[in-house]
Amino acid sequence: MKDIDLTYREELMPFFERLEMKLEHLKKHRPLPSMAINKIREALTIEWTYNSNSIEGNTLSLRETQMILQDGITIKGKSLREHFEAKNHERAINLLYKLVAKCEMLSINEILSLHGMVLNAIEEEFAGRLRNGGVRISGANFVPPNAIKVSGFMDDLFTFINENPLNLNVVELATVFHHRFVWIHPFFDGNGRTVRLAMNLILMKHGFPPAIILTNDRAKYYAALNDANKGRYGKLMLLMAHALERTLNIYLNAMPGNTSEYTEISNLVEEENLPYGQEYISLLARKGKIDAYKEGRNWLTTKEAIDDYVKKRKRKR
Repeated sequence: MKDIDLTYREELMPFFERLEMKLEHLKKHRPLPSMAINKIREALTIEWTYNSNSIEGNTLSLRETQMILQDGITIKGKSLREHFEAKNHERAINLLYKLVAKCEMLSINEILSLHGMVLNAIEEEFAGRLRNGGVRISGANFVPPNAIKVSGFMDDLFTFINENPLNLNVVELATVFHHRFVWIHPFFDGNGRTVRLAMNLILMKHGFPPAIILTNDRAKYYAALNDANKGRYGKLMLLMAHALERTLNIYLNAMPGNTSEYTEISNLVEEENLPYGQEYISLLARKGKIDAYKEGRNWLTTKEAIDDYVKKRKRKR
């Protein structure tokens, strides 16, 4: 775990600090109204399931995923496996919340339990078991290690995460875990879905909401993982931070008395007298320079976020 290039820190540290500030703000207002929490969890479970499965090739739409999970409807023309993948992921999320509540150190048993849930009734022979053979990953710039080394690599990874010798913040830890897990590729199948659950086990045990990587960012996500294989973690850190800010904002917007109004950047430029144009503000959003998050393919931000950026630039001058 010595191959981590930390040069991204200088640029992303203000983003990390913003996430920590939002988390502290959220903690001060907890517990949020139970009805609001239940609605958010329900919506995020559907989004999380849809996006994570879609990244892996599941063809169910967001609406179809909702119909399966909430109404128990069988979707015509969709495979039985795709239905199982949706229900299994929902059950894995429910298990995840129970594991978070235990407040224990991250362990291999937790990961095996999540993986077992992900592949339940799909590939029972391999569910919850480390692989005992070689694998290759289409489109990746590496070959996962020999199966004989998997158990030892996983032990090293959990030791690194729990001891945190580089004194990484929680977002960094979850990101490094995510990449290293994918590199080890401990299972024959279900690695992607499992790691996107497991990384959230790290985040949620520290009080953060889950970070949901969007299927629209699939190409960017895989490119960032390939970059991390060379020790360059900046793109993956940025992607993770954006995913986390999105769900933080969802929870913060549910707080009583909240006045933040996030608007699509194109609309905000039309409505407000801003110092920058749409293209530049979108660039600031993508780089994490301003408080912004993505819905579908569109970036949303606030006038206050842009004003805050302008003030900080003036102070630096």
